[in-house]
Amino acid sequence: MNATTGVQGITENDIANYLANTPGFFERHAELLASVQITSPHGQRAVSLQERQMEMLRERIKGLERKIIEMLRHGQENLSLVDRLHRWTLVLLLTPADADLPQGVVDELRHEFLIPQAALRIWDADAVHADAPFAQPVSDDARSLASSLAQPYCGANSGFEAVSWLDEPAAVASLALIPLRQGVEAPAFGLLVLGSPDPTRYQADMGTEFLVRVGELASAALARLLPARA
Repeated sequence: MNATTGVQGITENDIANYLANTPGFFERHAELLASVQITSPHGQRAVSLQERQMEMLRERIKGLERKIIEMLRHGQENLSLVDRLHRWTLVLLLTPADADLPQGVVDELRHEFLIPQAALRIWDADAVHADAPFAQPVSDDARSLASSLAQPYCGANSGFEAVSWLDEPAAVASLALIPLRQGVEAPAFGLLVLGSPDPTRYQADMGTEFLVRVGELASAALARLLPARA
């Protein structure tokens, strides 16, 4: 006889369905609740059904407590991230001289988000900035790469030209490339590169929502370095 089959072909599923659909059964037979004994998961001792239910409830409460603690931790981390992004944005808005803005973008990013290395380039900047470090020549390949990025690139240092813009390119194991553009469909007018010696800092499977926001804010601020439109 199958272990799940009882008297006259009645299965455990039949019994379970009957009890589930007969809520008054244990009210009429309350003494059964006290007499049912099951094995505790915390040893081989037998416990009553009520005690087992209490153990399950305590385990569920502990699980909910862990989730609440995790949610609070994520909330605090997100609040800290928002605060740092806010301070960085203020720098973009309060930098009076256009020529100082690119360095301010890079320096404050490194400071607020503990980024080991960062740099940027802007091509076709207004002629008044022709000699500035951020306006130095960039190859057509680098420009095409920037314009092809629908999302920031995160991953290993694979010999990208942008890595050479950093102070210590040989120390970079992973990097993020963030295109600067005026509008979603517009070609890039610049590229922001973030580098780290930690190979896991920027990974291909990481979320890029935050980096997208950084790119949008930096693009909006740095667009004023481009020639005025007619």
